[in-house]
Amino acid sequence: MSCYQTVQDYAFRAFGYGERLLPRSDFTLCEQFTLIGSGMMWNIYYGTVAVITGFFFANLLAVGKNAKSAWARKPAEWFIFLFRGSPLFIQFFFAYFLFLNLKSVSSIFDPLSSAWLGALIVLFLNTAAYSAEIFYGALRSIPKGDIEAADAYGLTGWPRFRKVMWPTMMRLAWPAYTNEAIFLFHATTLVFFSGFPAWRQKGDALYYANYFADKTFNPFVPYPILAFYFILLTLVIISLFGVINKRLNRHLPQERRRKLRLRPNLIR
Repeated sequence: MSCYQTVQDYAFRAFGYGERLLPRSDFTLCEQFTLIGSGMMWNIYYGTVAVITGFFFANLLAVGKNAKSAWARKPAEWFIFLFRGSPLFIQFFFAYFLFLNLKSVSSIFDPLSSAWLGALIVLFLNTAAYSAEIFYGALRSIPKGDIEAADAYGLTGWPRFRKVMWPTMMRLAWPAYTNEAIFLFHATTLVFFSGFPAWRQKGDALYYANYFADKTFNPFVPYPILAFYFILLTLVIISLFGVINKRLNRHLPQERRRKLRLRPNLIR
C-alpha cells in the first residue's frame, strides 16, 4: 500500500471516516504518522473549544473573585480553589462516574458519558479556573493611575471596565495565559487515560501512539511522532497568541512591550 493510499484510508479515521480496521502488522512509518495525526484532530478539538469557552468564563470568575460582595466573591474563590487544588486526572475520573449516574437517570444525559462532550466539559472547567487566577492577578495589578484617569474622565462601572480595566488586564495577563493555553493542549492527552471510552477506536493521538507501541513493543517510534505533532501545535499556538500579544501592546514603546516566555508547568 502506498503512502498516498494510507493517507486516504486513515487521515480522518479518528472521526469515523475511511478504513474501519486498523493495521495489524508490518506497520509503516506513514501509517503511524497518518493515524497519530488523525488522532491529533481530537486533541485540537478539545483544546480549541475549551480555551475559547473557558476564556469567557475565566473573565467572569476573575471579576467575581475581585468583587466586594461575598455572594459573588466566595463562589468564584471556591470554584477556582477546587479545580486548581485537585489533579486534572482525578477530575476526569469523578466527572465520568458522575455522568454515568446521570445517564442512568435519563437518556438525555447520554452524550455526557462520551469523550467529545464529557471530557470537554472537564477541560473547560479546569482551564477556566487556572485562567481566572491569571486574570485575577492581572486585574489586581492594574496601575492605580489608569483607574484614576478613567475616573477623571467620568468613566464608571461597565464603561470603565470595558475601556480601561479589561484591556489592561488582558495585556498584563496574556503572556501567562499563553502558557496556560499551551499546557491545556498538552493536558488533552489525559483524556485517553481517563474513564471516557474511545468509541469504535475513534481515539486521540495518544490512543493511536499507544496502539502502535503495544503492537510493535517499540515505543521509540510512535511517541516521538506524537511529541513532534505537539511541538508543531505549540509553535502554532505561540504564533497566534504572539500576534494577539502584539495587538494588545501596540500602543506601548518597544522597550515596555511584554514578550511571551514559555515557562514549563511541571505539575498540572
